[in-house]
Amino acid sequence: MKVSNAGIKKIAGYMISAGVGCVLLASPLMAQTQYVYADVIESRPMYRSVTISSPREECWNEQVLVRESRRSGSRTPVLISTIVGGALGNALGNNKSSQRVGTVVGAVLGHSVGRDIVSANSHPQPARYQTVQHCETVDEYREEERLTGYQVRYLYNGEEFTVQTDRDPGDRIQLRVDVAPVF
Repeated sequence: MKVSNAGIKKIAGYMISAGVGCVLLASPLMAQTQYVYADVIESRPMYRSVTISSPREECWNEQVLVRESRRSGSRTPVLISTIVGGALGNALGNNKSSQRVGTVVGAVLGHSVGRDIVSANSHPQPARYQTVQHCETVDEYREEERLTGYQVRYLYNGEEFTVQTDRDPGDRIQLRVDVAPVF
């Protein structure tokens, strides 16, 4: 059986592909993972400063001046004096024009007199003070240090390394060591 050059090249390509595939598949199998412990030289806590806001209610008492007046709710004296003033003004006029002017002037004066009568009859109470409580919400701020983790220095195979961890590892820290061949 005779094989052509094209066939030989095709078979060689398959063999090279198969060889590379075997090497690629074998590489992870050849890598080894170990877990070992290293001695901790120093474990230093790391902090971050944060601002905390706390609302609180602040209240105080205040003296407030209170004035009350006892006024008559009735407007009758003002109305009656306005009508009487208008009637008197009308009666004093000679002709129609002076009677109109007299009516208006009499009504205004009568209204004024009526208001004075109502004011004179109202008795204001003496001023007094009343204690009133006022409250408001205020924010109180304070600085607080929060633990963010640990800066750990350790010794492995005679060399010093540094890593940040969430927890304090104590005297020893666990390491994962991956060993793989280099091609």
